[in-house]
Amino acid sequence: MPRKHVAIVGAGAWGTALAQAAAMAGNEVTLVARSPALVEEINQRHTNAHYLPEVLLADRIGAAGGLDIAADLVILAVPAQASRAALLEIGEVALAGIPVVLTAKGLEAGTLKRQSQILAELAPRAMPYVLSGPSFADDVAAGRPTAVTLAGDNPEATQAIAATLAGPTFRPYAAGDRVGVELAGALKNVYALACGAVEGAGLGASARSALLARGFAELSRIVVAMGGSASTLTGLAGLGDLTLSCTSTHSRNYQFGMALGRGENVGEIKAHGAKLAEGVATAPAAQLLAHKLRIEAPLIEAVNLLLDGNSSIDEIVAGLMARPLKREE
Repeated sequence: MPRKHVAIVGAGAWGTALAQAAAMAGNEVTLVARSPALVEEINQRHTNAHYLPEVLLADRIGAAGGLDIAADLVILAVPAQASRAALLEIGEVALAGIPVVLTAKGLEAGTLKRQSQILAELAPRAMPYVLSGPSFADDVAAGRPTAVTLAGDNPEATQAIAATLAGPTFRPYAAGDRVGVELAGALKNVYALACGAVEGAGLGASARSALLARGFAELSRIVVAMGGSASTLTGLAGLGDLTLSCTSTHSRNYQFGMALGRGENVGEIKAHGAKLAEGVATAPAAQLLAHKLRIEAPLIEAVNLLLDGNSSIDEIVAGLMARPLKREE
């Protein structure tokens, strides 16, 4: 595979980890950061001490402070609610005909749009791809074995992008269901909040496992209604990512949910320095989407009640347990 120039927009933990993975795959990488001090640190010391303090970055990674991007492949690694602003700043012309890999896992608040829909609106001539799956930034950056899904519309082109990013410890599997992959990535964060809340409230592993299983069923209904494939949910982007996010204390959404389960409200959790949890912004959008689709989504409803502070975790669980009995589907 010929060496490519990969530009990664967003120098947080995930963007930096993907830069490391792309460099380990043999590419020349430009990591775009807003902070001049961080640009200097990456270029001079090959570190990003704030986000990944244990990692020495590859020599093939350089940093730049502007969004004047000229690359063979662009990876957008900013938070889901910041994607629109970043794409507007990059501009439609710069992305025309360029493969753009979208990595944020969330629905846009207000519009309910998936990340690729935002890209199609702002840069319709860009070539959209979606990267998702069970992965933590510190694992990827440290070179620990990680497998993810890369979804695109053209099988051959998607396979070529996957090969460009594949390295000795980072394995992207090519797939075709962008809708299913995006929705699974966005909604699993909402269910991770719920599972974390169950853990934080001390309700037990049985309750958490039941919630995870019912969350999978709820997610399946939404994905299929939106035109995604049920088979996507049995793979890395579905069950793999859902399981990781809903069971690991390394998950930011799970951590945030644990704090909710302990009785803290959203303002208190953020004031205590909680890291960005994409599910907090996605949960209201997911609720609106389920209503729009006329799909019953009691777990998404429950997460929104918890986030709004309208009910305690005990009240919410009691309500869920009191729902009418029916066949498992």
